[in-house]
Amino acid sequence: MSEIVDLRSDTLTKPTAAMRSAMEAADVGDDVYGEDPTVRLLEERVADLFGHQAALFTPTGSMANVLAVRTVVGVGQEVLCESRAHIARAELGAHAAYTGLTMRTWTTPDGSIDLPAIKALFAPDMGPFFVPTAAIAVENTHNFAGGSVIPIEDLRALKDFTVSAGAAVHIDGARIWNAHVATGTSLADYGRTSDVMAVCLSKGLGAPIGSLVVGSQDAIDESRIWRKRMGGGMRQVGILAAAGLHALDHHIERLSQDHANAALLADAIGATSATNIVVADVPDAVAIVAAAREEGVWVSAVGPTTVRAVTHLDVDAAAVRRAADVLARLLD
Repeated sequence: MSEIVDLRSDTLTKPTAAMRSAMEAADVGDDVYGEDPTVRLLEERVADLFGHQAALFTPTGSMANVLAVRTVVGVGQEVLCESRAHIARAELGAHAAYTGLTMRTWTTPDGSIDLPAIKALFAPDMGPFFVPTAAIAVENTHNFAGGSVIPIEDLRALKDFTVSAGAAVHIDGARIWNAHVATGTSLADYGRTSDVMAVCLSKGLGAPIGSLVVGSQDAIDESRIWRKRMGGGMRQVGILAAAGLHALDHHIERLSQDHANAALLADAIGATSATNIVVADVPDAVAIVAAAREEGVWVSAVGPTTVRAVTHLDVDAAAVRRAADVLARLLD
């Protein structure tokens, strides 16, 4: 068999040699005491990039999302999100388990903001009878909608609505870096459309671990307590934060290569791609995944009739072309 082309996710990347060197050289301290200088530098830098007051380093994106959402949604309140949002579909009910919130959803083909639908769903606080809407959560880029990007104009319109309605906006920005590179919209502009965010370093940016909650100082102070309560307090974690800093310095602009490779793959199999995720409708996703794997191309079934492939740092254009040949033949 030829060398495996693993397109299951952009979480599969391994640290580059330069990133490993940065990790080895990291200055560290005890982060539970707030004394790890490299973690503090990463948190300050990410907060500044998005124009927020503070940030908190977490081991996973799911934890970052749970911490972020719970700062704006309390027990017995609700968050509205798109029906395929990661917080609703892929975090094992953690938001209900840890925060005691509920969710309602709208549905769009591309995971976009449907402001009329959101306004129709929105429930103001009407006393001890109904569940009040405390926040709207949006995912940018949207994983299960094929890496689609939410236009900045739609995010601004949503923020204007939530300000007038007395609610908050959470952005699940696990792949916000891809949206930034694809559109040229600044990270600060994205930050201004949110009250709280979660951003990831271990997906397109190639770090081995790590996400951050981004928001006000009060939100981050509260999240730090809950991170510890959930078992996410870490000690000399500057070794990992150094990987994130290296990724910010060296791996953002190169995401355009992943986008080009995804477009190449999408074109070959008759699909579309906005960033680095290609989603294809097939008769039997499990069968296609198994057949592709036999030929050394690893993709994911994300639904009974939906296959997903994700381009990333460790897969070059030649490998993507080979994957495209295999998948195009299987889907013909």
